[in-house]
Amino acid sequence: MGEQEHDGAQRKSDRSALKLAGMAVLMFGFAFALVPLYDVFCDITGINGKTSDVAAQESQEVDLSRTVTVEFVAYINPGLGWDFTPEMKEITVHPGETHTIAYRATNNTTMDSVGQAVPSVSPGLAAQYLNKIECFCFNRQPLEAGKDAELPLVFYVDPAIPDDINTLTLAYTLFSAKTEPVTQ
Repeated sequence: MGEQEHDGAQRKSDRSALKLAGMAVLMFGFAFALVPLYDVFCDITGINGKTSDVAAQESQEVDLSRTVTVEFVAYINPGLGWDFTPEMKEITVHPGETHTIAYRATNNTTMDSVGQAVPSVSPGLAAQYLNKIECFCFNRQPLEAGKDAELPLVFYVDPAIPDDINTLTLAYTLFSAKTEPVTQ
């Protein structure tokens, strides 16, 4: 009887080990798929705060019956060695009206470098209504040591923006963009 109990306990232990190994594999797979699933979820629901990375066409319609305040914010990834600020903190616009503002970047280092701005909008649902016709965020921005540059942004707020969104914040985070070696 002792032998049978030992075999039964061994089988139970083996099944438990297999279940735990299977759970570990499933957890790894879930973690691996989490970022793409999150991106899909955010794209479907529109709550991600990401703006389009494709240039928009100018609006053909302007809603003069209301205004929306657009706030501009700039963040710099630590270690870049640049200053980065909007030339104005906010602007009040009529939805559909095209406006041009600029951010200013200064490379405070002794080396040439390249930056890439990544935009986000809050509230997240407002991101789909902020249309960039021209944006420095579409391309990497090379900047020589000690130099500064004006980085233009041409945008409009879509007239279809919900009435309950009266203020939106456009924030850019500037990251170092390592240049890729040229291969021939």
